[in-house]
Amino acid sequence: MNLNKMGFNEFFQNDFQANYSDQTLIVGRVALEHKRLYRVWTEVGELLCEVSGKFSFNATSREDYPAVGDWVVLNGRPEEQKGTIHGVLSRKSKFSRKVAGETTDEQIVATNVDTVFLVSSLNDDLNLRRLERYLLLTWESGANPVIVLTKTDLASDIHEKVSAIEAVALGVPIIPISVVDGTGIEELTRYVESEKTIALLGSSGVGKSTIMNYFLGEEKQKVQGIREDDAKGRHTTTHREMVLLPNGAILIDTPGMREIQLWEGGEGLSESFSDIEQLADRCKFRDCTHKNEPGCAVLMAIEDGVLDADRLHSYKKLLKELAYLDRKLDKRAQAAEKSKWKSINKQIKNRR
Repeated sequence: MNLNKMGFNEFFQNDFQANYSDQTLIVGRVALEHKRLYRVWTEVGELLCEVSGKFSFNATSREDYPAVGDWVVLNGRPEEQKGTIHGVLSRKSKFSRKVAGETTDEQIVATNVDTVFLVSSLNDDLNLRRLERYLLLTWESGANPVIVLTKTDLASDIHEKVSAIEAVALGVPIIPISVVDGTGIEELTRYVESEKTIALLGSSGVGKSTIMNYFLGEEKQKVQGIREDDAKGRHTTTHREMVLLPNGAILIDTPGMREIQLWEGGEGLSESFSDIEQLADRCKFRDCTHKNEPGCAVLMAIEDGVLDADRLHSYKKLLKELAYLDRKLDKRAQAAEKSKWKSINKQIKNRR
């Protein structure tokens, strides 16, 4: 395997040279993660790796551990097809969400991604509010979004649906496709470039595996049919995995996400809702809440039919969600800091 073909470039090279002088260390890219075991692509082949004890001791959060797409620094043992990871190189992008449920923890979906294909099915899956969340997280990750609308051969009113999406995905490419009849495939292929990494994100059964199989030219991921009772596709992908395509591009397939809970979103929110924030700049009052204030440009845009009231409601909901998350993360950070100093003080007392 050639590192450059796997996406290794000057950004990662400079980080590696600046921080690691041990000549026995090599770099590789995490292709698959499973319970703290990692399949890593290296120039000496694919290695099954674990993190070192020192690495694990120094790690304080999920963000410190490797994820699919990461470039890692390791000692390789190619004769055993194994290795030990000692560090993670800086990330160019990181797509994260909060783990499902009540726990306030980060789940890193993929890193060092250039483009995110946000995949929705035109026949039943289209949900504008969910798409807004995907877009927010994609902009926040540092990658570029492309909206892929699958199953045009099974859909009606395609133009109306695309128009609705354009209203919430400002300036984002929208590509309706069908692998069955070839609609949109040529346009989509333009984004699948050599040495670039593309992540496939979307709900279960929307056609991510079908797209993967098309570009691979083989049925790597088994594709299951449409359920007759609700027209939804069945779930096929069970884990995140990086796949090298024949043309040198890299695809990361991901399981369908039932919940899209935010993890970060400051810049992503501004990018996703730039229409509302630009209108807000024209409000009479700087602290306008867009409820019933006189001279509110946002409410006037809704009255004039320029802005959808549901979009404003979604914007406010996401703002509240991010504020709540910030408070929880701040409390967790305070508790972690208190625990750390309690441990340090205990060690000092034991030495006396």
